[in-house]
Amino acid sequence: MQESQTKSIARRVNDCKRVLRLLDEWVDLQEADSIPLSPENTDYKTSVILWTLVGQRLSCDTKMENAVKLLLEHKPSLLPGTNKRASGNRLSSGNGAYRKTRSRLNVQAVKRLAQSVSNSLIESSPATFKNQRVFTIDGTGFVLPPEPEFRRLYPPSSDKGAWPALVLVVAHELSSATALIPIVGPMYGENPVSETTIIGQALEQMPKDSLVMADTNFGIFAVAHQISTSGKRFALRLTEQRFESMHPKGKLIDQGKNYKTWSYAWKPSLKDRDGRPAIARDTTLPVWLHEIVIHEELKVFLVTDQNYHAETFAQLYAQHSMVEIDIRNFKIMLDAANIQARRQDTFEKELLASTVTYNLIVQFRRQAASEVNLPPQRLSFKRVRTTFRKFLMSKMFADGNAWVTAYDRALGYAQKGKLPNRPGRHNETEAYGKNNSPQNNEKRIPRYIQKDK
Repeated sequence: MQESQTKSIARRVNDCKRVLRLLDEWVDLQEADSIPLSPENTDYKTSVILWTLVGQRLSCDTKMENAVKLLLEHKPSLLPGTNKRASGNRLSSGNGAYRKTRSRLNVQAVKRLAQSVSNSLIESSPATFKNQRVFTIDGTGFVLPPEPEFRRLYPPSSDKGAWPALVLVVAHELSSATALIPIVGPMYGENPVSETTIIGQALEQMPKDSLVMADTNFGIFAVAHQISTSGKRFALRLTEQRFESMHPKGKLIDQGKNYKTWSYAWKPSLKDRDGRPAIARDTTLPVWLHEIVIHEELKVFLVTDQNYHAETFAQLYAQHSMVEIDIRNFKIMLDAANIQARRQDTFEKELLASTVTYNLIVQFRRQAASEVNLPPQRLSFKRVRTTFRKFLMSKMFADGNAWVTAYDRALGYAQKGKLPNRPGRHNETEAYGKNNSPQNNEKRIPRYIQKDK
């Protein structure tokens, strides 16, 4: 018993150290500092700006002035030891120097940080399905402030429109719930993109032989072909109309009470090949089609290049709904859709910092969930984020023991943020009314509630 307790304490201390030193372990600070960004006598080097940029989003108060104070309290060791003002506690807590130096920060430095954090989190989690990494892909849209540069890069929906509109696609690794670097593009204008046309950059971030899952808007030949040629596997949901046009040409090879499976040779249509020279006319994808009855009111139609039983895919695809929650957590909970920026490079830095912040909180949630043997997604992201901020980012700790005590307490509170488990319940995704006016800060109300009024 004593040996078990000793191991448990040791593991807890290691967990604490891992979270405490996340940024130190997952980014090469010395390499980052080699990137020049301002005169040599500045107090803010690249490593300092990276830490402060993420700390700003981790803290309860996201103002730049508070981020500087957070640096002075939590990470003064990053400041140059030879700097007399830093060593003598005379460094200003104002945000003037930080603001100027942040504008000179190389976007690639922040991107490298985001990639390091994502890769480390994924590598530390087990594979989800048949020794494969599973990634779910989904997209969303949001608007940016009506600055001239944003209006040029992301044109509004019409000539009279003011709000630059973006398409955002992000992939999440299923086991760890880690987000990869989001991909964005213009929703309108002369060269608009769709969610399906920009997934290539998301696929490049995934290891080979990964399995990619996506919903009906991605269930087309062009997406399946792109996934296949990138060295990944796919399990895509089809619309009922598309499925009905495909399965009569296939061969029924298996069926049961709640499923049917066909083998099928998937070939591109003229529409699939339009504007896609990489897809030859005689291209063929050998696939399996699955019709799966979830309950009386819901059938799921899947196309995959993996020869596994339909019920196996039904269990796997049931986890796909988590990605919609993950995107909501990224976009709404961290306020990533309301990034205050006036230039493209600032927007990119803030978006990448949001990705790092999201993944750090996901790591904390995963550790809390493992303590009570729950999947991480069963713990409320919002409550875990609040706990992380209140207990760990709003206080100054005298030493490592004080941090361990606070971390242990924070884990206990995070474990109480358990979401209800309601098996069999199915809620359709609700559409929200679009409101681009910055003057109206009222909470958006789902249309089905508006109709009741």
